[in-house]
Amino acid sequence: MLKALISLGSLGFVLSTILSIAYAKLAIKVSQKEKEILDALPGANCGACGFPGCEGYGSALSKGEVEIGFCPVGGADLSSKLSEILGVESKKVEPKVAAMRCNGGINNTTERFNYVGLKNCAGARLVSGGPKSCFYGCLGFGDCVLACKFDAIKIGDKGLPVIDDKKCTGCGLCSDACPQHIIDLLPKIEKIYVSCNSPASAKLTKLSCKVGCIGCKICERNCPYNAIKVENRMARINFELCKNCGICVKKCPTGAIVDKLNSRPKAMIGIDCTGCEKCKEVCLMKAISGEPNKQHRVDFNKCVGCALCTKVCESEAITMAFSLGYSTVNN
Repeated sequence: MLKALISLGSLGFVLSTILSIAYAKLAIKVSQKEKEILDALPGANCGACGFPGCEGYGSALSKGEVEIGFCPVGGADLSSKLSEILGVESKKVEPKVAAMRCNGGINNTTERFNYVGLKNCAGARLVSGGPKSCFYGCLGFGDCVLACKFDAIKIGDKGLPVIDDKKCTGCGLCSDACPQHIIDLLPKIEKIYVSCNSPASAKLTKLSCKVGCIGCKICERNCPYNAIKVENRMARINFELCKNCGICVKKCPTGAIVDKLNSRPKAMIGIDCTGCEKCKEVCLMKAISGEPNKQHRVDFNKCVGCALCTKVCESEAITMAFSLGYSTVNN
C-alpha cells in the first residue's frame, strides 16, 4: 500500500511539474495595452458586443480589429476610458434599454386553450403559436427573465415581463431570447413607445386584446412633430423626431402607446397673458380656455405638459410647473 501511495504521489508531482512548464511556455502573452483594456471592460461576458465575452472584444480592440463603442454595458464612461487607452477619439454611445412591445397582460387579453406543456415561451410557441388569443403577444413564461444577466426583468402582476430601466444595460440578451420578437432596444432618453407588435386587422386585434394598436392613425394625425406613422396597420415612432410630448399617449383610443413617465409638468399662464389666444389655437388637448384679450387659464386635468403653448406665447406668460423633474414608472 505504501509503495502504491509513493508511486502515485511521485507520478502526480512529475505530471504537475510538466503541466506547469507547458503552461509557462505555451501561455499566450497579453500586452500591457490589452491588459488595461480588459481591466476597463465590465466583465459581464454577455456577448452583446458580438464577441465571445469581454476577453474576445478586448483582444480585438488591442489589435485594432474593431472600434470602441460596441459594449452597451459599459456605456459612455467605458468609451471614454478606452479612448484614453487606445489614443483615439471617444465615440458617443447612446444608452439603450429594453422595452416590451406588448401590453396584453392577464386583464387585457384571453387564452385560446389551457396550455400544460413546458413552462417556457419557446416551448409554448410550438403548440399552435401559444395559448394567447393574440398570436403576436407575450407568452409570459419568462425566457427573457432567464436570459437577463443583470436581474433587470421580472414577471409582474399582469403576467408580463417588467423591465427595470435602472438595471437594464441594453445588452439585448432578452431580445434574442424572446421567440415572439417583441422586446426592442430603445434609446434610454425616449419615454414613449408603442407597446404592441400585432399586424392583425383592427377587428381581430379588438377581439384578442383590449390594448392593441388598431392602426386608426389618430396618433399620426395629432403628432405635432410628424414623428408617428402607421405602416402595415401598426403605429411606428421615429425617435429622431419624437419630443416625448405625450400627446399621442392621451389621444390613443386603446392605450397601445405607453408613457414611462407618471409625472409630467403642467402649463401655467401668468398675469402677463395678453389674451392673444395663440396658445388656445395650438393646444391639441383643448386644455386652455379664456376670452380674447383677457388672461387665459389651463385645465390641469387635460394638460399633458407638451409645452406647445410656450412656443407661441409672445408675452412669455406661460411656464411649465408642478413637476420637479420627471418620475418614471416601469411598463
